[in-house]
Amino acid sequence: MHQAVPTDSVCVGAGVAVCGMVRRDDGLVRLSPTTGWVDEPIGAALATELGIDVPITVGNVADVAAFAEHARGAATGCDNVLYLYGDVGVGAGIIAGGRRLTGHGGYGGEVGHMVVVRDGMRCDCGRRGCWETEIGEYGLLRAAGRAEARGRDALLTLFDAADRGDARAQSAVRQAGDWLGFGVANLVNIFNPEMVIFGGTMRDLYLAAAAQVRSRLNSNGLPACLEHVRLRTPELGDDAALIGAAELAFERLLADPLN
Repeated sequence: MHQAVPTDSVCVGAGVAVCGMVRRDDGLVRLSPTTGWVDEPIGAALATELGIDVPITVGNVADVAAFAEHARGAATGCDNVLYLYGDVGVGAGIIAGGRRLTGHGGYGGEVGHMVVVRDGMRCDCGRRGCWETEIGEYGLLRAAGRAEARGRDALLTLFDAADRGDARAQSAVRQAGDWLGFGVANLVNIFNPEMVIFGGTMRDLYLAAAAQVRSRLNSNGLPACLEHVRLRTPELGDDAALIGAAELAFERLLADPLN
């Protein structure tokens, strides 16, 4: 694609989306259990590798995907949004009052590490009973007796098996859907969003277990918080994180065009 860019174009920045806890000030990836990164300066390393002298903004995948869906996708016009993203782990991007809510250091939205089962299964973060051990890739595949399988294709195969009547696959999907609705109900009670968007593997799980998700949400959610909330899948699909990373780069430019 770079060959199609006019020769007099100016690169104003770059954005990167990663699965992990990203320090807002400098883009340091503090922890990414699924990749094994601890305190990795991804932005600086990429700038060196690419040989570019422009700011590289690093963001969490769920956070930037929420940013993109709010700006250009399913949540356009909504000022309070939760974007729940899953791959191996689970995280959330939060839009509150029209603005990204990332917390003091930038680590907000690590909802997959809400402890929901005391002394439950061990999580990649080192603790036990985290929400993602019940709804994440490993938890789903383990519950279905497919603990050796890995990746999104393995999950899609599991969902297909459940759809075709495999009893153990159906049980695993129903159980995960119930846990998904349980966690979403708590998040809805806390943040009172207008919309919850399910991205990544959470989209696949939501579509496979929508009845369980909605049932648990309706039984655990506060009536006032449920009045206007809508459940949706991403309009931008798998491109949401890519578009959101680009939006991060432009956000820095628009905040200070002359610098």
